[in-house]
Amino acid sequence: MKPAEFKAWRKMLKLTQKDAAHKLGLKSRIIQYYEKGERNGDPFEIPKAIELACYAITLGVDSYSGPDVGKKPKKKKG
Repeated sequence: MKPAEFKAWRKMLKLTQKDAAHKLGLKSRIIQYYEKGERNGDPFEIPKAIELACYAITLGVDSYSGPDVGKKPKKKKG
Protein backbone atom coordinates (compact mmCIF):
# COMPACT_ATOMS: atom_id res chain seq x y z
CA MET A 1 0.00 0.00 0.00
CA LYS A 2 1.38 3.37 -1.01
CA PRO A 3 1.03 6.53 1.10
CA ALA A 4 -1.55 8.06 -1.27
CA GLU A 5 -3.58 4.82 -1.17
CA PHE A 6 -3.50 4.81 2.63
CA LYS A 7 -4.70 8.41 2.78
CA ALA A 8 -7.43 7.68 0.22
CA TRP A 9 -8.55 4.68 2.34
CA ARG A 10 -8.79 6.88 5.44
CA LYS A 11 -10.70 9.62 3.63
CA MET A 12 -13.03 7.11 1.94
CA LEU A 13 -14.07 5.93 5.41
CA LYS A 14 -14.32 9.56 6.59
CA LEU A 15 -11.81 8.93 9.38
CA THR A 16 -9.61 11.58 10.92
CA GLN A 17 -5.97 10.64 11.44
CA LYS A 18 -6.80 10.20 15.13
CA ASP A 19 -9.77 7.92 14.32
CA ALA A 20 -7.68 5.83 11.92
CA ALA A 21 -4.95 5.51 14.54
CA HIS A 22 -7.49 4.33 17.10
CA LYS A 23 -9.02 1.74 14.75
CA LEU A 24 -5.57 0.41 13.81
CA GLY A 25 -4.20 0.49 17.37
CA LEU A 26 -1.51 3.02 16.48
CA LYS A 27 -0.43 6.50 17.51
CA SER A 28 -1.61 9.42 15.37
CA ARG A 29 1.99 10.25 14.47
CA ILE A 30 2.40 6.85 12.76
CA ILE A 31 -0.62 7.65 10.57
CA GLN A 32 1.12 10.87 9.56
CA TYR A 33 4.28 8.91 8.65
CA TYR A 34 2.23 6.44 6.59
CA GLU A 35 0.54 9.23 4.66
CA LYS A 36 3.78 11.09 4.06
CA GLY A 37 5.76 7.93 3.27
CA GLU A 38 8.71 9.08 5.32
CA ARG A 39 9.93 9.75 8.83
CA ASN A 40 12.65 12.31 9.42
CA GLY A 41 13.56 12.16 5.74
CA ASP A 42 13.84 8.35 5.70
CA PRO A 43 11.39 6.11 3.81
CA PHE A 44 8.63 4.78 6.05
CA GLU A 45 6.75 1.81 4.59
CA ILE A 46 3.29 0.65 5.49
CA PRO A 47 3.54 -2.93 6.80
CA LYS A 48 1.50 -5.69 5.16
CA ALA A 49 -0.31 -6.26 8.49
CA ILE A 50 -1.57 -2.66 8.43
CA GLU A 51 -2.61 -3.01 4.79
CA LEU A 52 -4.62 -6.11 5.68
CA ALA A 53 -6.09 -4.42 8.75
CA CYS A 54 -7.25 -1.54 6.52
CA TYR A 55 -8.96 -4.07 4.27
CA ALA A 56 -10.65 -5.76 7.24
CA ILE A 57 -11.87 -2.42 8.59
CA THR A 58 -13.26 -1.59 5.15
CA LEU A 59 -15.27 -4.82 5.34
CA GLY A 60 -16.60 -3.87 8.79
CA VAL A 61 -14.35 -6.13 10.87
CA ASP A 62 -13.41 -4.35 14.10
CA SER A 63 -11.87 -7.29 15.93
CA TYR A 64 -10.93 -10.90 15.28
CA SER A 65 -10.36 -13.64 17.84
CA GLY A 66 -9.34 -16.39 15.45
CA PRO A 67 -11.40 -19.26 14.08
CA ASP A 68 -14.20 -20.81 16.09
CA VAL A 69 -12.39 -23.85 17.53
CA GLY A 70 -15.67 -25.59 18.32
CA LYS A 71 -16.75 -25.76 14.68
CA LYS A 72 -15.58 -28.36 12.23
CA PRO A 73 -14.57 -27.03 8.81
CA LYS A 74 -17.09 -27.61 6.03
CA LYS A 75 -16.10 -30.20 3.45
CA LYS A 76 -15.84 -28.96 -0.10
CA LYS A 77 -17.91 -30.72 -2.72
CA GLY A 78 -16.20 -32.00 -5.76
